[in-house]
Formats: sequence, structure tokens, C-alpha cells
Amino acid sequence: MAASPEQFRGQARLPRCASPLSYDLRLRPDLAACAFSGSAAVAVAVSAPTRFLVLNAAELAVDGSSDLVPSEVVQFEEDEIVVIGFGQDLPIGEGVLKMDFTGTLNDQMRGFYRSKYEYKGESRNMAVTQFEAADARRCFPCWDEPAFKAKFKLTLEVPSELVALSNMPVIKETVHGPLKTVYYEESPLMSTYLVAIVVGLFDYIEGSTLEGTKVRVYTQVGKSNQGKFALDVAVKSLDLFKDYFATPYPLPKLDMVAIPDFAAGAMENYGLVTYRETALLYDELLSSASNKQQVAITVAHELAHQWFGNLVTMEWWTHLWLNEGFASWVSYLAVEALFPEWNNWTQFLDETTSGLRLDALAESHPIEVDINHASEIDAIFDSISYDKGASVIRMLQSYLGAERFQKALASYIKKYAYSNAKTEDLWAVLEEESGEPVKDLMTTWTKQQGYPVIYAKLDGHDLHLEQAQFLSDGSSGPGLWIVPITSCCGSYDAQKKFLLKGKTDKVHIDLTASQNAGGEKGENCWIKLNVDQTGFYRVKYDDELAAGLEKAIKANKLSLMDKIGIVEDSYSLSVARKQTLTSLLRLLNAYRNESDYTVLSHVCLGIDKISVDATPELSRDIKQLLINLLLSAAKTLGWDPKEGESHLDVMLRSLLLIALVKLGHDETINEGVRRFHIFIKDRKTNILPPDTRKSSYLAVMRTVTTSSRAGYDALLKIYRETAEAQEKSRILGSLSSCLDKDIVLEALNFMLTDEVRNQDAFYVLGGISLEGREVAWAWLKENWDHVLKTWPSSSLISDFVKSTVSRFTTEEKAAEVSEFFAGKTKPSFERALKQSLERVRISARWIESIRSEPNLAQTVNELLQHDM
Repeated sequence: MAASPEQFRGQARLPRCASPLSYDLRLRPDLAACAFSGSAAVAVAVSAPTRFLVLNAAELAVDGSSDLVPSEVVQFEEDEIVVIGFGQDLPIGEGVLKMDFTGTLNDQMRGFYRSKYEYKGESRNMAVTQFEAADARRCFPCWDEPAFKAKFKLTLEVPSELVALSNMPVIKETVHGPLKTVYYEESPLMSTYLVAIVVGLFDYIEGSTLEGTKVRVYTQVGKSNQGKFALDVAVKSLDLFKDYFATPYPLPKLDMVAIPDFAAGAMENYGLVTYRETALLYDELLSSASNKQQVAITVAHELAHQWFGNLVTMEWWTHLWLNEGFASWVSYLAVEALFPEWNNWTQFLDETTSGLRLDALAESHPIEVDINHASEIDAIFDSISYDKGASVIRMLQSYLGAERFQKALASYIKKYAYSNAKTEDLWAVLEEESGEPVKDLMTTWTKQQGYPVIYAKLDGHDLHLEQAQFLSDGSSGPGLWIVPITSCCGSYDAQKKFLLKGKTDKVHIDLTASQNAGGEKGENCWIKLNVDQTGFYRVKYDDELAAGLEKAIKANKLSLMDKIGIVEDSYSLSVARKQTLTSLLRLLNAYRNESDYTVLSHVCLGIDKISVDATPELSRDIKQLLINLLLSAAKTLGWDPKEGESHLDVMLRSLLLIALVKLGHDETINEGVRRFHIFIKDRKTNILPPDTRKSSYLAVMRTVTTSSRAGYDALLKIYRETAEAQEKSRILGSLSSCLDKDIVLEALNFMLTDEVRNQDAFYVLGGISLEGREVAWAWLKENWDHVLKTWPSSSLISDFVKSTVSRFTTEEKAAEVSEFFAGKTKPSFERALKQSLERVRISARWIESIRSEPNLAQTVNELLQHDM
């Protein structure tokens, strides 16, 4: 029998001998004192002999009692547990554990925290929860693991003038003078990380689904009209998901709330979804087209979680990708249905690209990753769980077919509703419904890290394929995958599909269809693998095949997705030194007449940045080549919106102007500055609508210096005067882009002041110019202790590391960074640091390889002549 509480220390998970059935929670937040107190009565089922109950608790003072009087209550802060010991074994069966506890309403955007807002000119606090991944334990003692599902009944004591929201509808309120007690309905079975509370002053607007579910958007007082777009998307998404998953929305209501201080983008709490303001609010006059798109995708993502994540929950954080990959994938499905003109599945390739780039690092990790301590969980909320997760789901859906896939998902949701599932459970259902070897196929994608590059070589009528693990450092890993290969030859009418199961294979190709009458190879003689980029892999074509595809791009024979795939693969193969920068520049030249937003957003690659370090003498010419690539589309669109133009053209205008400013195109910069001067004199002018503002702000910052800083000061003035989070983020992302190191330093120091919310630091970090990287690194070293204390959460601290370190390109710098962090590393940012250092070393090798390319200067020259 367990002898002492000590034995529970250092365990990855709580013991299984007792589990909660229901929580009756009463909480009293004190918004003035920034503290809270509470009590819990937990119905507990004891299933095996034990004289200890072990729960999670962190940063709480806990006092326990139960039907039996405990002999000891011991807290182990670094394990985040509380052990309640009894004199003898607890009886098998049900009992009630009662606890009182107190804690702090912290300012760290996790657990039960406070967020600042302005009301009638004065600053006030609201109380908000953010429990994912493992922070419910900072609000009340609980079994804080996804598999311990229980029912929750909440009661809140709050100031009577405030709105108090939780997961479930209010049953009744009783007012006692300045305080009121709010009682909520009991929830269905759910995990602790989805419990939510929001207390503050809000306005709301309301709608309802076809089934009659009430949906509300809560905003700060006076901003409710900015919730209309999100409300519309939410109502339609709930209707769509109900049909897609063949299961009704599980709760009686859905609230969505905009929170001024919020660490993530949004959080899918059951029935009470919280968002940062930029992810929920949309204003026709103040928001850009990309803001609109972000709101739609984020809302659809969070609402997909109400089924995938909340109704059916991952058994442990190893299976986080089941939540996030699915919600990401299905959010595109919903937005495609609501806004077909946005060409959403083509834009999905942004997700795939970001997954492929991260997963080409040796320091990546498998989709399913072992988690041995709560502190490790945050670090896997990354591009692998979300973007690679969503991309392999798209690959599987494409392989199985949309209808079979949907039917199987609906069966899976029904089978595991109100309980927990592992990755294997999903494969089993899909396999049963489809009769395909889903488990064998998908295990190669989720249990090992990385992905293959497929080498394709044409030999007569045979296409030889060989797979090898692709790594950006140019080496080849040991991985082997079962790869769903798709191909088309000369047209999209006849596509081939098969599984590449071994290292090599060959396919017979009928080339007659793609030759012209004389039997010569015409512009239709092309072979494209990974049709529409549904597979999570790259392709390296032999010279003959690559030339055929280049012709096909020039002749506009390929789909948008395939145009994107070819340029992305080519760029990554160049980084990995599997092909030359020279050949990449020749390929880019084939995109000169491109005018589609989705394609051009992938053509603006990082070539200009690497050329500054690799070939400074050619850097101007390479930038000019890229300018020439974008200029005709930019001239067609101009700066001013046109009557009736498409959403994607609005997005393209913004993309092109920003890219041209960053490439140093004088004409664009001068026009941006000219418009800015008119705008600061008259904010109501339509000369600078939200979509072109960022490019104008960046243009202004390119002209700012320490001795001529009017532009910087003017932007700060707008920042201080606007109440719009989206406008604030545009400005923050511009301030640090200055070419003057001292101004970059000033922007970084401004980020540390009370004027910038901690959640917004990443905008400033993301904007740092190449010229500012040394000063940013020196700044980080100097302020490291302060940064670590102020931004404890993994995603935020990782931004500091990635933004400052990844911009370097020498082995010496990598060594200097490693030396600085020696002995300072914590689990919250260790992975981000290793990945950033690997990126620096990859850039260093790429630079070496670029410098040894014999024909680079000549090719750049030829292409420039060609443009004249």
C-alpha cells in the first residue's frame, strides 16, 4: 500500500484509482484585489484500493475535507499536484470530496486571469479563463487531464452590474446589493481544459441556427456591430457541421467573446468560445480583406472543435493533432462552402507549406509526440499538429474520396461522443468504413517525423520514382512512407493514383496523348506528380520533366495549386542544395504573367533576403528581378480599390504593394509615403483604405532615420489614438521594419511599455528588418530575464527566440547564440531554440552553395536583359 505522498512526484500522469464524476464549483472573483476564492464539491468514484486522492493544483492554496476526514493535504508545486491522504483505504465506490481554495487573478493570460479594458475613459479589469492545455488547475483543484471527463455545475458570485458567462446557460440569478449570485445549468461530460468563465462589461448581438440554438457574440461596450460578420459565419458553420458530422450541436447555446488580452488566436471552450479581438471583430470601414478571412477561418475552426475535440476528445496530449489538425482542415471545408469566391482550398496550401517547411528540420517532431510533463504540452501547439495534421487529413480524404471519408467521420463522432479517443481509434473506423489499409498508410505519417521527396525520372515510357526523407540541410533521413502518388500527363482528364509502398517503383506513362501531330513534344508534353498538392511530400523532377513543366506554366496549362506546388518544391530543393538558385530564378521567370493572388503569394519567397548575405554584389539585381515579376500585376491593380473587384484582387493589391516596398521599389515607396501624408492630415480620407495601409506604413518606416523621425512619431500617434486592435497590429508590425538600427531598438523598447499588450509583442518581433537583426539580438540578450518573466507561456516566449535568432545566416552566429543560451534553456522554448539554430546553419550552407554557382551572375543578367 502507498506509504507516503512523495511517491506521486515526477509522474507524467495522475494515478487511475479514483476519478471525478461531477464538480459542483462556486467561484468568487475579486476584480479590484485581483484575487479569487472558491469551493468545490467533487463526486469521486474510487475504483481500486488507495488511501490517497491525487489531483492537480497550481498557484492555489487548498484546504480539503470529505465524507472521511483527511489526515494530510500536501502540495507539490513543481509537480502541480495536491495529495490528500486518509488514515485508511477509501471505500470502493462513490464519495464526495470537498475543498476550499484561493488564488490570484494573474496577468499571464492563462488559468483564471485578468484582462484590462476601457469603459467611459477609465481602465477596468475583466476576469477570464484560459485552461488549455493544463491550466484549469490554476483556477480550481481538479483531475486536469483530458481523459477525466466529468459534469460541471458552476455558481459565480460577481458584482451585480457585470455580465457573467460560462459554458452553460444561466438557470437563475439572485441579487444581494452590489453582488449577485449566478447559477448555471450542469454541463454534459467534458474535459477540464474546456471549462470557461468570463466576467466583465459587454454588449452582445444574437442570432440562431436552423435548429433554434441561440448564438451570441459579446464585444466591448459600443463595438457590437463589429461582431455581425462573425455571428453570420458562426450560425452558418453550426448548421453546416451538424450535417457534415451527422450529429446535432451538443449544447443549448453558443457564446463567442472578444477578449482584449489573449495569448492564442482563440479557444474553443465548450459553448463559450473566447477570441482575441483581431480574430473575432470585423468592421467594413476599418478591417482589411485578410482580417475578414482570418475571422471566418478562426470562427469555423473553433466551432469545428465543438464536435472534434469537445464532444470527442483526445485521450492524451500525444493525440493533440486529432483536435487541431481536424479543426484546421474542416474550417477550410466550411469557409469554402460559405465563400466559394475566396478560392479557399488553394489558400489551404499556405498551411501545407508551413507544415512542410517546419517538418524538413531534423529538430521537427512526429505528429504523435510523447508528452511526459505538463510543461512540454505547449510546445507542440505548432505547425506540425495544426498544418501537417490538416494536410495529411486532406491527403487521406483525397485518397479515400470525399463521400466515404465523411461517412466514416460521422461514425467516429457517434461512436466516441462524450468520451475520448486515440489516433488508432480514428484509423480503425476509417478502415472499417472504407476497406482501405488506413492504419498502415497513416501510421507512416503520424508516428515518424518528416516526409519524403520523390525523385522522378523519365526513361522512355517508364517513369521511375524513388523516395527519400527530405531535410532542408541537404542530408537524407532514414524515413520510409506509404505515399499516395497521383499523376497526370499533358491534361487533367486522365489521372493515375497508386500507393508507393517501397523505396522505388515505376509507372508506365502514355505520352502519345501529350504529343502534337508530328510526334514532337509540344507544350502539352508535361507530367505533374502530386496533382493539386494533395500529398504531403515534395517532388524533384529530372531536367527533361522540369523543362516540360516550365513550358506548361508559361502556356498556362496548370492548375493554381500545381503552379504553387512547383515553385514551393523548387525553392525548398534550392535551400537544401538539391538544385541551384540559378535554376530557381529561371523557373520564377515563367511566372511573369501570373496575376492570381494565391499563386503570387507563394512566389514572393525569401530569395531577396538570402541574396543580401550570399551575393551582396548581385543583391540589387536579384531584387530587381523579383520586382519585375510583380510589377505588371501591381500596375494593373494600382493603389485604389475598383468598383466590384473580387475579394482576391483586394488581397493581391495588399500583397504586391507590401512586397514591392520590402524589395525597395522606389516608386511604390514614394507613393506610399505621399498617401500617408494625406492620411495623417485627414483620417477620414479614402486615399488609404485598410487594405493598403500596411504597405504605406512600411514605406514610411523605410524613410525614417534617427535624424528624420517624423514618420515614426506620426505612426505612434495613430497607434495611441485608435481603439481598433487590427489597426494597432498593423502599426506594431511596421515600427520595427525600419532600416535604422536605433529606431528598431526604440520600437523594441516601446514593446516593453504598458502601451503594448503582452499578447501583441509578436507583431513587433515579426516586423524586424534584416538591418535590425543584430540590434534585436543584442536587445534580447540584455532583456532576457525580463522577457522570460513577462511572457511565460511557450508560444509567446518562442516568438522572441524564433524572431531574433532565425534571421542569422552564419555558423559563428549559431555558436554565439548557443553559448548565450547554455544553461538558460527551459522546456517552454527549447524546441523553438533548436529549430532556430538549425535554420541558421541551413542558411549558412545554402549561402556557401550559392557562392559557388558558376552561372548565377550571367543568368541574373540575361533575365534582366530579357525584361527590358
